[in-house]
Parts: sequence; C-alpha cells; structure tokens
Amino acid sequence: MNHVVRRLVYIGLAVFLTLLVGTVGFVLVEDYPVFDAFYMTLITLTTVGYHEIHPLSQAGRIFNSVLMFFGVTTMFFAIGVMTQTIIELELGEFFGKRRVKRMIDNLDKHYIVCGYGRVGRGAANELRRAKAPFVIVDKNPEKVEAAIRAGMLAVHADSTRDDTLQEVRVTRAMGLIAALATDADNLFVILSARSLNPELVVATRAVEEESERKLRNAGAGAVFAPYTITGHRLVQALLRPHVFQFLDFTTSNLGLDVDIEQVLVAEGSEFASRSLKEAQIRRDLGVIVLAIRKANGQMLFNPPAEAEIVAGDYLIVMGEPHSLRKLEKLLAEVRA
Repeated sequence: MNHVVRRLVYIGLAVFLTLLVGTVGFVLVEDYPVFDAFYMTLITLTTVGYHEIHPLSQAGRIFNSVLMFFGVTTMFFAIGVMTQTIIELELGEFFGKRRVKRMIDNLDKHYIVCGYGRVGRGAANELRRAKAPFVIVDKNPEKVEAAIRAGMLAVHADSTRDDTLQEVRVTRAMGLIAALATDADNLFVILSARSLNPELVVATRAVEEESERKLRNAGAGAVFAPYTITGHRLVQALLRPHVFQFLDFTTSNLGLDVDIEQVLVAEGSEFASRSLKEAQIRRDLGVIVLAIRKANGQMLFNPPAEAEIVAGDYLIVMGEPHSLRKLEKLLAEVRA
C-alpha cells in the first residue's frame, strides 16, 4: 500500500507544480490577476477549450503553447497512472482473495484462531513459532490486514457463522482457539465448530469465572481465565522468582533455546517396550524426560530410569528444538 500512496503523492505534486508554474507565468508574462491566471492555467490543462480570458501577446501565446504541451502531457500521464493504480488495486484484491482461498483449501490438520485481539495475537505467534499450520478469522478488517502484514493467513469473516467455519475447513482441522471478545461469542463458536467436527480439540478463554463450566459443557477441552492466571503468575513471580523465571524460559523461549514438547511413541517403534535407561534418550540426544502420559491417561511425573515406554505413550520432554525434532522422528520410526 505504501507504493500506492507514494505514487498518488507524486501525481499530486506534478499537477500542483504545473498549476503553480502556469499561474505564475501568466501573472509575470501577461500581468493577469492571480485568480484569472489560475483559471487560464486550469482551462488550458483540462483542454476545455474556452476562449482566452484576456487577449494574449506574442510572448503570452508562446508561454501558453509551452504550458499546453507540458501541462496536458502531465495531466494525461496523471490520469493514466491513476487508472493503472485503480486496476492494480482491484486485480491485487481479486488475486489476493483467490490466493488466500487456494491456501485455505490446501490446509489439513491445521488450527483455527477465532479473533485476533491480544489473546488471539499471542496464540497466533506461538503457533507460528511452533511451525504449525493455522488460519486466523476476524471480522475486523484492520486486524485481518495486520495479521496479513505479519505474514499470517487470515480471513475477514464472522467466525460465529457455520459457513465461515466451513470456509476455513473446520472439518479437517486439528484444533480451534476461541479468543473472541465475549464469552457468549466464544460459546457460540465452540457449539458451531463441535457440531461440524466432533473430534475437534477446542481451547478458549473465559472472561467471567461463571462461564467456565458452560464453555466446558459446550465442548472446550481447555478453558483459561486470563485474570486468574495472571494473578497466579504475579504471586509466583514474587514468592518463587527462580521457578517463575525457569518456567518463562521453557514456555516463552525468552533468551533460552529450550522447548517443552509432547512426543508420541508410535506402534512398532524400536523404543516401545524399552525402559528409559535402555533408551538412553538423555545421553544420546540431550533431552530430559519430565513425565510420561500413559495411554490410559495416567501421568507419571519424574519417571525413574526403570520406567517402561509403551506404544501409545506420550513423553513430556524438554530440550533444544532440533533435539526434540530428532527424538520425535526416532519415536515415529517403525522397527524393521
């Protein structure tokens, strides 16, 4: 958009300077009053064809001839550039919408972020940091434009409508984040999304504490109350500052290249039916196993070296991103 504004500024300056030169010229050459000089310049540039306001001398006709040649050329050029700009904007918008639609059509196992306010913006940034495919839906065009400028895939639409959710391929999505302004809107989105995709994993925020139960009943797997969480973290920062700093490092990636990830042990993996001691994950990859979520839902914290890894378990691990990706690949490989 900056190049369009710059182009229009240049056009305006060219027309203004031409009018200024013509007006000053007629005042100096023919001693016209300022308004008459401006009017004479204007009808010359616009090729209206009115007669001369006052009879022109030989010098005035020479000046007017030069003004007609350069002035009319400037006006035609300005009209051409403006026409080109309008066409570019129209075509750019048309092809931009087609490109966005094509990218959305190709989405699969992605995430949908409903609302690009402060919460939605934070969620989108975290999804991008995790390199997860996602699309943003917001009915505020300025927020959508801001998301697109940030390099994100975004749609200007009302996420509470079923046709909007179908447009962003909710039936093929892995999860949805409801981060709209009110609990009522979030509740409506969750009900609509879960009716279209019963397997969808949904996370939302609750503005009012009493809305948490309703949002969970509607199908939200995770409900966060920002004010409660913020109050808890403020107290933790005062009472346990080192623990707070450690959690901030590992969850927000503030100055430390460390992530916490969940990694699935695939069926037939060579790590299945091994103990942590036998797998030697920490020695070979430098990854720490914080917990094991068993297939039956049991969470085993700080598992001992003798703890057995079984297919279907999730390992909650902490380490550098490239080591985590390597571990994920190893656990997914099927034993030959």
